[in-house]
Amino acid sequence: MRIFVTGATGHIGSRVVDELLGAGHEVTGLAHHDAAAAALAARGVGVVRGGLEDPEGLARAARASEGVIHLAYRHDFSRMEENAALDNVAVRAMGEALVSSGGALVIASGTLVLAAAAPGRVGTEDDAASGDVAGRARTENDAVALGARGVRTVVVRLPPTVHSPFDAHGFVPTLVRLARERGSSAFVGDGATRWPAVHTLDAARLFRLAVESAPPGTRLHAVADEGVAFREIARAVGRGLGVPAVSVRPDEAAEHLGFLGALAQVDNPTSSARTRDLLDWRPEHPRLLPDLDAGHYFA
Repeated sequence: MRIFVTGATGHIGSRVVDELLGAGHEVTGLAHHDAAAAALAARGVGVVRGGLEDPEGLARAARASEGVIHLAYRHDFSRMEENAALDNVAVRAMGEALVSSGGALVIASGTLVLAAAAPGRVGTEDDAASGDVAGRARTENDAVALGARGVRTVVVRLPPTVHSPFDAHGFVPTLVRLARERGSSAFVGDGATRWPAVHTLDAARLFRLAVESAPPGTRLHAVADEGVAFREIARAVGRGLGVPAVSVRPDEAAEHLGFLGALAQVDNPTSSARTRDLLDWRPEHPRLLPDLDAGHYFA
């Protein structure tokens, strides 16, 4: 397949490109700057210059492809709604470009959308936000709706912890940095809230399987650990840094955990049973706590 990848030089996108090239696909990547373009070209990947703010350019690249994997996103938590709206425009532009060809559009979302769609229980691939929703939940729904027009749209929900030695800027490195700065690794209350997790390489393989064969309108969960108690994550970070893991009150969460203070209080257990059965996807790489204990996050 001819596959266009946004976010192709990022943490997950780089590994997705490896998966696609290894499977014999022809890959083109979006490059926002010269260094990204050079990195892609050095790997034999075609280059499209541009960014999320250029929906017409994204549409042209999608139209020239048989499939799109959309991983680019502006992770600025001070401008969440603005960034979600920008992402929505980009997804709709690429989806519209694929209507005539019936190509595949695989987009990344997050399991945290299930905090509202499946409160108080383990979230599944069948759960989706309903009604007038915003953020990535709205983009999910808009993408899935394109399936009725012939686009093979697939949503891959990523957990808050996509971990590996390739992870330099995600939530885990942020927790490590904050714990190092404060001299303690914090969790909120009893720390019983659960976060799902997946290794970067397992997530990358799922994106390849999704673009190759997932049915239209499918929601998939890139989840290996269904739910790791946040206090266990904090304790693993503490072990790695040699600092204590401490409980803080909800009103102290932002002081100790920054923007993650609110997310640390979200219970987000997530199943991937349907995903595993549908695409015969089996996570093979280390789970979150053993990966933290491996030490690479603290080097």
